[in-house]
Amino acid sequence: MKAAIDIGSNSVRMLLGEVVGDQVVPFQYFRQITRLAGGYDPQTGISAAASARTLSALENFARRLDQIQTRAVATEAVRRAVNGEQFLAEVLNRTGISVEIINGDEEAALSSSGVLAGLQPSPLTALIFDIGGGSTEFIVIKDRERLWQKSYPLGVVSLAETLSPEVVITEILTVLVDDLRLAGFQSLLAGTDCQLVGTAGTVTTLAAFDLAMTEYDWQRVNNYVLSRSALLSLYQRLCPLSATERELLPGIEKGRGDLIVYGADIVLALMKLLDKDALRVSDFGLLEGTLLSMH
Repeated sequence: MKAAIDIGSNSVRMLLGEVVGDQVVPFQYFRQITRLAGGYDPQTGISAAASARTLSALENFARRLDQIQTRAVATEAVRRAVNGEQFLAEVLNRTGISVEIINGDEEAALSSSGVLAGLQPSPLTALIFDIGGGSTEFIVIKDRERLWQKSYPLGVVSLAETLSPEVVITEILTVLVDDLRLAGFQSLLAGTDCQLVGTAGTVTTLAAFDLAMTEYDWQRVNNYVLSRSALLSLYQRLCPLSATERELLPGIEKGRGDLIVYGADIVLALMKLLDKDALRVSDFGLLEGTLLSMH
């Protein structure tokens, strides 16, 4: 038994499982939305309230980790915070969990290996994206090999706290498309056999919402295909509602009500820019990739 922990900008997650061959066998999964990036300040970093919420969740996780080999990683919220190292020192002191800050490239690499372990059949050509609370990673895959990857400062928590989210999304995705063109992937991604694959909370929540799930079932969400027209319909249902009203809908997790529309904005804009009519959803991602990295 091994444990992987992801300290993200919106949620902290832990997976207990095994790696058999090149496959992840999940045993138990834990998640708590703590919004570590909430109230972030460039001068002071992670807020005291966000730090306290996240430490509390990690203390609960730590109680299950006796004698279990663990790899814990922290992403964008801790990467950019001036007090990120101080926060991780407090995590180690309070929980005994040693956490490493991974850069955007490693986050993309771990996410893509997790995604590819979960998708059946595995796509031959794909653009994989992982929307987080503070950043989004994009990975180009061909024949199961990573050809290109990059992390961009585009996350649902940071969008929720900016005054012009639509402008930010447009600007960053325009840079993405330019980067992909300069890297020579325009024709590869335009091909009909190239799949758009999304992982992490935004896309799994949208899939669960489309499936009207009252209880989340990762096996139904994994490999689910969400059409652009279905996504637009979901978006139009969500937009007029308050965050509280959204969280009463089947499939919308408590704590995501104010973020899910920003996530859908990113996905719809990406599908439009790349002229893709469908999105394949992966329940596997960074956590599973982290577990695989320990094998």
